[in-house]
Amino acid sequence: MAGKISAPPRPGTPSPWAIVAQAASALAVAMGIGRFVYTPILPLMHEQAGLSSALGANLATANFAGYLAGALAGIAAPALVRSTLALRSSLLVLVATLALMPVTHDGTAWFGLRLVAGAASALVFVIAVSAMLSRLQTHPHPHAHHLVGWGFGGVGAGIALSGLLVAAVQAASTWQAAWWTCAALAAVLGAPAWRLALQPEAAGTRTPAAPHAERPRTHRWFLALFASYTFEGIGYIIAGTFLVAAIQKDVGGRLGGGAWIVVGLAALPSCALWTRLARRWSRPALLLTSLTIQAAGIALPALLGGATSALVSAVLFGATFMGVSTIALSIGSHLRVPRAVALLTAGYSIGQILGPLLAAPLLHHGYQQALLLGSAMVLAAATASAAVCVRFPHHLGSVTATA
Repeated sequence: MAGKISAPPRPGTPSPWAIVAQAASALAVAMGIGRFVYTPILPLMHEQAGLSSALGANLATANFAGYLAGALAGIAAPALVRSTLALRSSLLVLVATLALMPVTHDGTAWFGLRLVAGAASALVFVIAVSAMLSRLQTHPHPHAHHLVGWGFGGVGAGIALSGLLVAAVQAASTWQAAWWTCAALAAVLGAPAWRLALQPEAAGTRTPAAPHAERPRTHRWFLALFASYTFEGIGYIIAGTFLVAAIQKDVGGRLGGGAWIVVGLAALPSCALWTRLARRWSRPALLLTSLTIQAAGIALPALLGGATSALVSAVLFGATFMGVSTIALSIGSHLRVPRAVALLTAGYSIGQILGPLLAAPLLHHGYQQALLLGSAMVLAAATASAAVCVRFPHHLGSVTATA
């Protein structure tokens, strides 16, 4: 905001880049590895561990259900979102669930591990994002809040690193080694996240504020945002589940196997790019734009086929799916709705559970119809986001993000 005077940093205030690095590490563990490493390891488990397609789908559903449970826990118990113990415990649980996957061949045990991993992933995500948004919004550095995108880029870094690691292990070793090496990677990346401070300021130093000033009536926009983000959860998970398999079936070879790595590499800088664009254009307009681009990217392999469309699709999907999260959660924080991050994450999680259920009847004739359904759901998300653009309250001022 023009004319804004920045307060001098308090002694011991971490640099904004330190906050971003810690949050990015947490998101790399929670999402890039804890949630998404199952995608590149799944073919190995089919080939070497005798995992059936039905059980493979059930394990994915278990992770989605666990993620929803974790998000709901953040809504029901707001203290969790402000708890360093909850963050650290969830990081340890994630590493443990990754390391324990190869110890057994029992489907029930795998189901339980992926369920617990989903809950821990959601808690780490909600805690880390809430901490990053609140600390950067109240940081004395005048441009600290523009660095949010680099924090969300941790998801892309985790996807790319774990995808490369699984590809390397696949060439020389087993599915068990893939899980163990990814567990080790999660432990290494979790070390910086261990020190993520959750409170922007010490207790007792907050300035009391009038309830009406702190809670403007923004629920109209938030409801539209919630609908948009829930539809995005449906469309995104359909693409995230079937896009790589569709490319592998259509193109095969290294491009098919490396499509998930391309998605991660495209996601890594994308959040920072979308955040930078937000300096010039409104976030609701950027949300609409990113969703429209994503819908086109998901539909591309179904409509055209071939290596070029597969590569473009992977890039467009990677460049938008975390960008959408970055923008949507930032808008939710801006609207000052209590526990906005947890609420939006819960809606997103519900969408991720519904997505595979809606797509399953369409898989009898390949992946094309499923991808078109995913694209249609993202277009529905774009339509809902258009309602967020109408008379959006841009000037609410800077406040601490509510988790």
